[in-house]
Formats: sequence, C-alpha cells, structure tokens
Amino acid sequence: MSILSASTGLTRYRVIEEVSDDFLRELPEKLKQFKFIDIDNTAEERSFGWTNFDDMLDMEWVQSPPEKANYFTFALRLDTRRIQPAVLKKHFTIALNKELAQAKEQGKNFVSRDRKREIKEQVTLRLRAKSLPIPAVFDIIWDPASNRIYIDTTNAKACALFEDYFTLTFDLHIEPLTPFFLAMEILGEDAAGKLENLDPTIFI
Repeated sequence: MSILSASTGLTRYRVIEEVSDDFLRELPEKLKQFKFIDIDNTAEERSFGWTNFDDMLDMEWVQSPPEKANYFTFALRLDTRRIQPAVLKKHFTIALNKELAQAKEQGKNFVSRDRKREIKEQVTLRLRAKSLPIPAVFDIIWDPASNRIYIDTTNAKACALFEDYFTLTFDLHIEPLTPFFLAMEILGEDAAGKLENLDPTIFI
C-alpha cells in the first residue's frame, strides 16, 4: 500500500527534539548512509533501510531527491525471507535420515542433539538461499515545519522498526501522536496527570 493510494492507514509521529536547518541539509546524506542493502544474492533472512519514495529500487536517490517542496519524502524498505515450516520439516527429516544412515554404518544408532541442531541450521541456510526475499515498503513524509512525520502503516512491528531505525539514523526521538499525546499538546504537559486518570468511554 502506498501513501498516495486512494485510502491508506497512517501512523503519525512528533519529533521531540528541535531540528536545525543545518541538520536538514545533511538529511539526504544520512538517508544514503543508512540505505537499504539488497540481499537477493545472499542467504540473509532480513534486510531493512531507507530507499527512494518514488522508486523502491533506487537507494541512491538518482530518480528524484527526497526534498519535495517543504517536505522530505523517503521510504522504509524491509525484505524478508520466509521458509514454510512444512518445507523446513520435510528437508530436515531427509537430511536427518541421511545422517542417521551414515551413523549406522559406523556402528552408531543415534545422532547427537548438537549434530541435529547443526543439520537444521545447514538445511535452513540452504533453503533460505533458494528463496527470494519478499519486499515490503512503507512510505514516509516528514514535515519539518510542524515536526510531524507520517508513515503509511499501522502495523505495530513495522512502526517499532521505523521508530528504532529513525533514532539510529538521525539521532532524534519520535513519539506517536496518540489521542493522549495530542491532548497533552493542546492542554500542556501539566495536564498529564489528569489525562491518565480519565476512564475510556464509548460514545453511541
């Protein structure tokens, strides 16, 4: 799903620290420093990083810059390899039976627990190398003027990854704009105690 779709789910954030103009000028280089690294030709299970908002294959921002008028736009790309449990179980059993047959030829009737673990790791790596990573892309819009950031996902794991990687990249901290934080922004931080004691109500 793209942030430019007719409908999408968004998570909103506020940047806690003040962001200077000098920092914003360095932002494109920061994105490249922490860009997505392709894992198609490896056996890596997962890779994530920043990429171009307009083209998820452009990790150098050749097609277009991240600056769009008063905004910065980029995307978080996450590639993941998944092995179906039934496939792993099948090939692990085949490899284990082969190992057991070899052990019997040497007069042994079992395969040690450590060797079983090693076989499973080898099978997992072999299957992972044969499978193509599945890409997921989350569009991001950053409005420095209002200190607002929008990402086109409400998935808790994706949001947690974004929050951690954003802080690692820019050395800035963000907080989700939940109703609680929005109320604090309007009423002031002194109202936090009162807000915490409110009971949720369903309006019909």
